[in-house]
Amino acid sequence: MPSASYKVYVVELKKKVFSENRRFREANPQFNGVLECLYVGMTSKSPKERFEQHKTGHIGKKGYRISSWIVQKYGAYLRPSLYNHLNEKPMTREQALKMEEKLAWDLRRKGYAVWFN
Repeated sequence: MPSASYKVYVVELKKKVFSENRRFREANPQFNGVLECLYVGMTSKSPKERFEQHKTGHIGKKGYRISSWIVQKYGAYLRPSLYNHLNEKPMTREQALKMEEKLAWDLRRKGYAVWFN
């Protein structure tokens, strides 16, 4: 059975996440308010499908919520210009997890406020 192919994606969050959520602020002490607030994730689905799952509060097959509360509440839209180039080659789950973390830290270093798991 072939393994699933994974992708990374970026969602722009409404800026009020920074003022309303202490945990988000504490995770982003470098943020100066100039650039956007973002969520970085990884998925075996299309980024568009995964974003829709977040926004609807998707419940998985085992009855657990598999959507991110931060995207459900503050997610505005996908930012493909920040991730499309990374999805040109298929990734394993492990590769995508590493890429998710690397992308999140790279974006923070550029001045974005970023949430990731």
